[in-house]
Amino acid sequence: MALVKNQTCISHFILLGLFNHTPLHLLLFSTIMVMFLVALFGNGLMIFLINTDSRLHSPMYFFLSWLSLMDLMLISTIVPRMAIDYLLGHGSISFTGCGFQILFFLTLLGDECFLLAFMAYDRYVAISNPLRYSVVMSRRVCWLMVAGSWLFGLVDGLFQAIYTLSFPYCGSQEIDHFFCDIPAVLKLACADTSIYEALIYVCCILMLLLPFSVISISYLLILITVLRMHSAEGRKKAFATCSSHMAVVSLFYGAAMVTYMRPQTYHSSKQDKVVSAFYTMITPMLNPLIYSLRNKEVAGALKKLLGRCSCGGGQA
Repeated sequence: MALVKNQTCISHFILLGLFNHTPLHLLLFSTIMVMFLVALFGNGLMIFLINTDSRLHSPMYFFLSWLSLMDLMLISTIVPRMAIDYLLGHGSISFTGCGFQILFFLTLLGDECFLLAFMAYDRYVAISNPLRYSVVMSRRVCWLMVAGSWLFGLVDGLFQAIYTLSFPYCGSQEIDHFFCDIPAVLKLACADTSIYEALIYVCCILMLLLPFSVISISYLLILITVLRMHSAEGRKKAFATCSSHMAVVSLFYGAAMVTYMRPQTYHSSKQDKVVSAFYTMITPMLNPLIYSLRNKEVAGALKKLLGRCSCGGGQA
């Protein structure tokens, strides 16, 4: 709980949410819930296919299964709480609950930043040095990369959650957002947060630009390698294996950079809500669709699963 100037305590905040109860917003809320269910099913199915189909037991799909798990956790951190608040008509969240939401959200966001960078490096090794691919991207290396992603994300999440809630909060308890996003929470602080906001800005730039630099360099080297290929079929296959990942990177980093790399003076609550909804709800839903529709091996595993289901249903 936060102490205010008159020594009373703020035990909770009030999230104003994304929607009101007009017919249009009710339709939008219903759409969000459908997207949530699609994201749960799609990412869950992706994890199941990768773990059960032997053709998908490679580093690329190992990373993809973790990306699907992170997307599942990210959307589950935000949407169920938002839905309950909307249906009950109020968005009360405890001070501790707000801290945990900040922690989980930023940890998962940081995880995805670094995991997408490691996935780009994996594609670079597979295309540029295929003969040594199994040695360079060994099972141990893959696990270390995943563990590193979680570690970087957790450190960032812990630091920002603890520091954000260390400020005194007084006056209004209303957070003009649908979850405890740090910029929205800091507007309620009763202390000067300008230095901390500048620190967050620098931290976010580093957390985004460092992985994005790895991705950019990896794809630049991939492009150079592909252009040197004499086989048109080889070039086509190389571009096909990278296109899904490039689409996911564009969606995720595009929305994250719009949110966290703009100075606070350029932020508005409405814009922040829309962009936040994009990378917390829309991107987790689109990721499994992109990989299943654009990847022949995933599509093949899905057809194999559906074939087994239909055969089992016919025998029954």
